[in-house]
Amino acid sequence: MDNIRVMMVDDEPLIRKAVKYEMNERGVEVERHAEGDLSTEKRRIEMVDTFASGPSLMAVLETAETPDYVLVDMEFQGEPTGGLLITRRLHERYPDIKIIIFSGRFDNPLSSENNRTRRINEIGSVVMEALRLGASAFVSKNAAGGFSIENIIRAIACLERGEQFYFNYPVMLTLKEAAEHYFALVGTQAGIEVSDTERDLLLLEAAGCTASEISSKLGESDKAIQERQKDLSRRLDIVNKSAARVAKALSLGLIAPTDIHFLPRS
Repeated sequence: MDNIRVMMVDDEPLIRKAVKYEMNERGVEVERHAEGDLSTEKRRIEMVDTFASGPSLMAVLETAETPDYVLVDMEFQGEPTGGLLITRRLHERYPDIKIIIFSGRFDNPLSSENNRTRRINEIGSVVMEALRLGASAFVSKNAAGGFSIENIIRAIACLERGEQFYFNYPVMLTLKEAAEHYFALVGTQAGIEVSDTERDLLLLEAAGCTASEISSKLGESDKAIQERQKDLSRRLDIVNKSAARVAKALSLGLIAPTDIHFLPRS
């Protein structure tokens, strides 16, 4: 039986080296239910390669055998959610690869109960955005006593058993609250959905781009962008103004504040 092939993207060389060494040194096997059969089969987890950036991973995937899983660090090269961009591109190009997001961003305990609402909103929006972009699991980098690959192994084991999603976080109650809050917020959308291009348009508007700048970045004509803006305003039931579109999109959870990268003041 072939091994479960895993690749990893993380900008920390020590993390890449440690995870690859420990994963392969342990030789962990996990059970998988054979499709259409009640019997199980065991497959060994193998970390076949690691990468310092998304482009380097994508370049190798052009010619290499496709892995079963890709482990993606969420906080990437100074961007708190930079790994989500990698997740999006990877899922669009290779939808059969299961993506596991891992991060230590939410591991620190809350400084006070006053921060709970902010933390719940932040966790909810980030985790659900990761799922929307194609991730199958969201796990913590940390464990009792320091960094461990146990969370990664558990995620793979659960997904191999046929579970659709897996979460492993020290503050599970907070994560549960965040998910419930976010689902309640999304529930107010009344079926409103936006395409990836429309979402990019909203984020560019939120960043402060002009119509011509948006046209250039999205590779569409000014007229096509104007038609998209009018259609979005109509579906959102608001006046045809960029500020109104951005405000409504944020309130409905169609875009997340963490994904907005504001243009520098000139």
